[in-house]
Amino acid sequence: MLKPLPAFAAALLLSASWGAVAKAQDFDWRAHEGETITFLANNNPWATAVLKYQDEFEELTGITLRVDTYQEQQMRQRLLTVMNARSDEVDIFMTLPSREGMQFAAAGWYKDLLPYATENAAPDYDFEGFSPALVEAATFDGVLTGVPLNIEGPLLYYRTDVFEECGVNPPDNLSKISEVAAQIKECKPDMTAFASRGLVPALPYTFSNFLHNMGGSYMADGKSNLCSEEGKKAIELYASLLKDYGPPGVVNYSFYQLTSLYREGRSVMSFQSSNEFPAVMEGGARLEDTAIVPLPPGDGGSHPTTIGWALAISQFSANPDAAWYFVQWASSPEMQSKLALEGIAPPRNSVASNPDYQAWLAEQPVRQQWQKALEHLADEGTSEVGYPIIQNPESREYIGQAVNAVLLGTSTVEEACAAADEQLNALIARE
Repeated sequence: MLKPLPAFAAALLLSASWGAVAKAQDFDWRAHEGETITFLANNNPWATAVLKYQDEFEELTGITLRVDTYQEQQMRQRLLTVMNARSDEVDIFMTLPSREGMQFAAAGWYKDLLPYATENAAPDYDFEGFSPALVEAATFDGVLTGVPLNIEGPLLYYRTDVFEECGVNPPDNLSKISEVAAQIKECKPDMTAFASRGLVPALPYTFSNFLHNMGGSYMADGKSNLCSEEGKKAIELYASLLKDYGPPGVVNYSFYQLTSLYREGRSVMSFQSSNEFPAVMEGGARLEDTAIVPLPPGDGGSHPTTIGWALAISQFSANPDAAWYFVQWASSPEMQSKLALEGIAPPRNSVASNPDYQAWLAEQPVRQQWQKALEHLADEGTSEVGYPIIQNPESREYIGQAVNAVLLGTSTVEEACAAADEQLNALIARE
């Protein structure tokens, strides 16, 4: 569950409160005028949205922001190269604590942002307003590795007009998705009935929701649990949905391809990130014919994948103080209020309850459905995407390979999960 440990959360909030008292009332946004910082970004919706305001940051602070933007996988490769070299050429980077947080923290790659957030932030920064669960998820061994930027998780987008035309009801249980997809395929053979991630390193983000709703878990008694009955059922269901009802070349699909396919009206059900909502709705074609809900519950209930991107400062930055000015500007209540109106789900309750945001939601029913689904993610979510170990990123490769082996027909479910368990247990043993 995405819920904070009470003592930990209380300690953070107490620290934040004392820090707020200690903040200088004459906080100077021009304190680092003339400095240059480099931001390594990936081209996800948050980065695209915030960088539209880059000129405002530079005008406010006098700091020059140099931006290097890549596709997500390329961004990760670039970051690993820079960090392994202990280079100072990157000051700020986007990070997923649920993915690489434990690994990067163990390597000492993150600057601790807690002293900055509690002692060197503008008086209106409102650090204590962040979701305590997201703050905790970004904290490892007392080090705040990043400041929350959003809250997100995969949701089921579906075409209400096609469902109505085909006389199909939305699935209310995980086991019914295949039945619904089959009916849609027969009714609309020229459309993709169901789409989700198939790219190996990206797949666990969506597959994990299937696993947890099926009642499965990645580990049990210190060992890989992918070959549990629940794990095998989840692999079989996910792989068969993509094989029988997914788009051609689905093994190459991540968020970009899913969004394009659905936005262009070529898929009927799309299980993809809530963070893609603004991109899906771009152009307005899907505003009137789309509904959004969490993945239906399975035998294990409803346990949606819930994560959030964070903004981090490199431990090797030569300009960490100037970098912090960008971090706090980009994650401020003011900026998050602006981004919320562009469909970036805010990680502060105060922003979510802002009258302007509420008015924006009220303009379109689909926006209200999106927000309701996000609230379910916040209340019931788990951030377990892949194995809860330092080598989490590598564990995701083995999960993706197992599902793809079944999807491509090169292995049975038993063979695929057994091969994955062997590799994953060896990985766990190295911890």
